[in-house]
Amino acid sequence: MVERRVWLGWLLALAPVLAPALALVAGPARAQDGVVVFAAASLKNALDDVAAGWTRETGKPAPRISYAASSALAKQIEQGAPADLFLSADLAWMDYLAERKRIKADTRFNLLGNKIVLIAPRDTRAATVEITGPALKAALAGGRLAMANVAAVPAGKYGKAALEKLGAWDTVKGDIAQADNVRGALALVARGEAPLGVVYATDAAIDPAVKIVATFPDGSHPPIIYPAALTADAKNADAKAFLDYLRSAKARPALEKQGFTVLVRSASAS
Repeated sequence: MVERRVWLGWLLALAPVLAPALALVAGPARAQDGVVVFAAASLKNALDDVAAGWTRETGKPAPRISYAASSALAKQIEQGAPADLFLSADLAWMDYLAERKRIKADTRFNLLGNKIVLIAPRDTRAATVEITGPALKAALAGGRLAMANVAAVPAGKYGKAALEKLGAWDTVKGDIAQADNVRGALALVARGEAPLGVVYATDAAIDPAVKIVATFPDGSHPPIIYPAALTADAKNADAKAFLDYLRSAKARPALEKQGFTVLVRSASAS
C-alpha cells in the first residue's frame, strides 16, 4: 500500500510536466506521421501559421505542435518525450538540453528575437505606466502583477531581471501572480483578473483585450532569443526539412507578422 501511494504521488507530481507529451502520444495514429514540435507558448500564433504554410506547400502531414513553457518542454525532452524539434524562448533551456546531449548540436541556430512589455486591460484609463516601484505599486492599486513563473519560465525570468535592473522588483515582488507560461499571464490581464502584466510584445499584439502601457528597455534584461534545434531522438524523416523551412524566406512573413524579429538569414526551404 505504501509503495502504491508513492507511485501515485510520483505520477501526480509529473503530470503537469508530461501532459503535453502524453497528449501527443494519445492522438490519432494518422496524425502521428507529422513532425512533432515542442515550442514555447509565445510562438503559438506564428508557428501555427508557419506549419499551415508548410503543409500547403509540401503536402506533408501537419506538424504536431505542443505549446508550453520552455522549462516544462525541456524537462519532457530530457525524460524522453517523443519530440523531433524544440523551439525555446531562451538560450538557457536549449543549453540545458545541449549539456545533457538531448539535442543535435549541429542543427541548432537562433531563430527569433522579441521584447517584453507591460500590459493592462484595454479599458484601463492610464495610457502609460512608468516602470518604477512606486508607479507600479500605485497602478496595481492592491491588485496583482501577472507574470510567467519567474524562477523557470523565460518570460518570467526576463521580466524579473528587468524589474530588478530598474529598481522596482523589491517593491512589487509580493504582488506577483505567477502563471505556468506567458500566455497564462496574458490571460489574467485580458480577463481583468490582474491590472498589469509582463508579457512578450508579440503576445500583447494578438489579444485585443489588452494594451501596452510600457516597453522594457533592451538593456534591462538579457537579449530575448529563441533558438531551434532537432532533438537527439528525432525520428521523423521530415524533421530536418521542417527545421530548414522555419529559417526560410517562406516562413519569414508569418513570423514577422506576429512581431518577431527574424535573426537568421533565410535558407532555401526543402
